[in-house]
Amino acid sequence: MDVILLERVEKLGKIGDVVKVKPGYARNYLLPQKKALRATKANLEYFETQRTQLEALNEAKLKEAGGISGQLDGLTVTLVRQASETGQLYGSASARDIAEAVAAAGHKVERRMVKLDQPIKALGLFPVRIALHPEVVVTVTVNVARSPEEAQLQIERGGAIIGIAEPAAEPAPAEVRAGESSAAEAPPS
Repeated sequence: MDVILLERVEKLGKIGDVVKVKPGYARNYLLPQKKALRATKANLEYFETQRTQLEALNEAKLKEAGGISGQLDGLTVTLVRQASETGQLYGSASARDIAEAVAAAGHKVERRMVKLDQPIKALGLFPVRIALHPEVVVTVTVNVARSPEEAQLQIERGGAIIGIAEPAAEPAPAEVRAGESSAAEAPPS
C-alpha cells in the first residue's frame, strides 16, 4: 500500500515522501496515528496544499524538542524495585515506569516517547533512548535498584550490586605452590 508521510517516521522516510508499506502497518499504525495518508490523487493534491503548514508545525515541534533535549540528555533517574539476591527483578521496569520517573524529575515525557530496545529485568544502570521528536533522540540513564542507598552505590561503582560481596581470593597452600614450581623447573623428558 502506498502512503504519503505527514511527519518523519524513523527508518521509513520524511514529510511528503510517498512510500510503500505493508497494509497492516498502514491500517494499524500510520493511518490511525495521523502519521500518513493513503496515496490517492485527491490526497496528493490535499497534501500539496497543506505542505507548508505541516512543515511549519514540524519545525515548531523540532525547536521545542531541541530546547528540552539539552535539559534531558544525560539525566539519571532511579527506579526502586524488589529483586532477588542474584539481581533478577520480580517483574520488569516498563516504559511507563521510566516515563513517570522522568516526569517526577520535572520533565514532560510520555510513555510512547520511551524507546526500550529490550525489557529491563535486572538491577543495574541502563541507557534508555527517549524520542522527543522523530529527529531529536536523547539518552537517559535508568538506575534500577532495591533501595535509594543501593542506587547511590551503583552510581558510584558504575554497575549493579548483586548479592553479598565476595571475599578476597585466598593464596594457595605452600605445598601446592612448591609442587607447581618444581614441575615447572623439571627438564622435559
